[in-house]
Amino acid sequence: MVKICFIGAGSTIFAKSVIGDCILTPEIGDFEVALFDIDPVRLEDSRRMLEHINKKYNGKATIKAFLNRREALASSDFIVNAIQVGGYKPATVTDFEIPKKYNLRHTVNDTLNVGGIFRALRTIPLLDSIAEDIHAVAPNALFLNYTNPMAMLMGYTLRYLDLNAVGLCHSVQSCAPWVLKCTGLEHLIPTFRWKIAGINHQAWLYDIRDEKGNDIYPEVRRRAKEMKHTQKIHDDGVRFDIMEKFGYYNTESSEHTAEYHPYYIKSNYPELISRFKIPLDLYVQRCEEQIAGWAAMREKLTGEGVEHQPTEEFASYIIKAAVTDQPFRLHGNVLNTGLITNLPNGACVEVPCMADRNGINPCYVGDLPEQCAALNRTNINVQNMAILAAKERKREYVYMAASLDPHTASELSLDDIRLMVDDMFEAHGNLIPKYK
Repeated sequence: MVKICFIGAGSTIFAKSVIGDCILTPEIGDFEVALFDIDPVRLEDSRRMLEHINKKYNGKATIKAFLNRREALASSDFIVNAIQVGGYKPATVTDFEIPKKYNLRHTVNDTLNVGGIFRALRTIPLLDSIAEDIHAVAPNALFLNYTNPMAMLMGYTLRYLDLNAVGLCHSVQSCAPWVLKCTGLEHLIPTFRWKIAGINHQAWLYDIRDEKGNDIYPEVRRRAKEMKHTQKIHDDGVRFDIMEKFGYYNTESSEHTAEYHPYYIKSNYPELISRFKIPLDLYVQRCEEQIAGWAAMREKLTGEGVEHQPTEEFASYIIKAAVTDQPFRLHGNVLNTGLITNLPNGACVEVPCMADRNGINPCYVGDLPEQCAALNRTNINVQNMAILAAKERKREYVYMAASLDPHTASELSLDDIRLMVDDMFEAHGNLIPKYK
C-alpha cells in the first residue's frame, strides 16, 4: 500500500487540492495518508475534511493525523511539503513592514526580494531537520516540495540534503492557455503545442505552435500590442509589457513579475503603479482576508457536504505515474546539470520532466532565448547567494544576496540595504538561527 505523508497539513485548502486529487485517482489503489502539522486544531480540520471527501467519493484512502513528524514520515513513499515557518504574524508582516521603512514596497515578496531571502533563511533550518527524519525513517521517499521560495529551497535541498526531491508549482499549467485567451486565440487551445522552461515563477513560454507546427508567437505578439487596453491584457499588464519589450511571455502573474525586475515598482515613478495596476501589499491583504473569512470557510470545508473537483496540481499525477509506470509529463524544479545550457550549472531550474516508477527524469532544453536567460540570471544570482548564506550562516552573504536583488538594488543604496537586512534579522529574532 502506498503511503503519502503531508507535512504542513494545517494548510487545509491545499491539503484538499493534493490529497483530494489522490482520492479521485483510483489507479493509485489503496493508500495511506499521514497528515502532520504543529497546530492540532488545523490538523484535525484537515483530517475531518479529507475523511468526508474520501467517504463521499468512495475513496481508497486511510487517513491518519500526527503531531509527531517522524511518526508521520515513517515508511512514506511520497512526502508533500507545504510548510510556512513563522506564519502571517510575525514573519510575513515583518517581510513587508521592515522594507517599508526604507520606502521599499512589494506585492507578494515570497520568491525573491528581501522577503524571499528571509523566508528561505527561516525555512531552511527546518528542512535540515525534516531531511534528518526522512533519512532515518523514509530514505526512499520522493519529496514533493510546494513551499516557497521554491528555487532557494530546492537549490539548497538538492545540493546539500541528499533527498530524492522535486519542486512543484502550478504557474506553468495555465500559462500558454491564458495568453491565447487574452489575445482572442482560444480556439487554438485544444490542439496547440508549447514549450516552457526557465526558473520558478520566471519560466518562459519560449515556443508556441498550432497543430500543424506553425509558429503562432508572431500573431500572439501582434494581437497583444493591438489589444493592449482590453481588460484581460490590462489586468496582466506587467507580463504583457515584458513580452512586448523582451519578446516572450513568462509563467507567473503580473503581481509576482513586477517585483522580480527593476522596472515597475519605483518610488520615483509612482505612475507606473497605477498604469500597470500593481497591487502593493497584495500578499498581506490576502492573508488578512483568509484569516477573517476562515470561520465561514472552515464550516464549509470540514462539513459532510464538502465536494472536490480535480485540480491541476502535479502531485497526484506523479504518484499515479510511479504506481502504474505510465509516464507523465510535468514541469519540475531541479538542479541544472546542463539542462538549460545558457543558465549556470547548479542553479535550480524549472524544466519539463517525465515521471514514472523510476521517479523524476528531467529533460534537456538547450539554450533559452538569450534575453530570457539574461533576466533569469539576475534572479539566480540572488537565489545562489541566499543558498550560500543559509549554508554558511554568514550575514555578509545575506547582505550580498539582498544587494543583488534587481528590485531592491533599483531603490536602495548598498548602505541602506545593509541597514535593512540588520533590521530584518533583529525583527525575526529566534525564527532564524544565529548568523556570524
